[in-house]
Amino acid sequence: MTTSGLGLPIGRVAEATGLSVHALRFFEREGLFLREIPRTSGGQRLFAESDVDWLVLCNRLRASGMPITVIKEFARLVRLGPGNEAERLALLEEHERTVREKITELQANLAVIEGKVQTYRRHVQEGTAAGVWEPQGRIS
Repeated sequence: MTTSGLGLPIGRVAEATGLSVHALRFFEREGLFLREIPRTSGGQRLFAESDVDWLVLCNRLRASGMPITVIKEFARLVRLGPGNEAERLALLEEHERTVREKITELQANLAVIEGKVQTYRRHVQEGTAAGVWEPQGRIS
């Protein structure tokens, strides 16, 4: 995937990660990368495969609800190198708990929706759907 052995241009990284060029620039401005992204003499960013891997992880963390500030802190700790693994673990464990709580809540919501789907499906099949949960006391 590299371009002439020098690195990946931002457009290729955008394609590989599903992030827009604008989002990649935002990530860079916010200090979310593990290293400073080098540039060509013409100013074009050149990303490494490891940058793409990191972006995929960041995107997953973001998509699962981790705030940018926490991702920034995680990136800062990784950049500092060995010795703070317990802090990194604590951040990830807290996020894992949060995601599991969301999943539990979503499963409860899904159970209610599934019940409504079954109810409506039955009424539609039986021809008794007219008036199901029709608003009462309509003003004419």
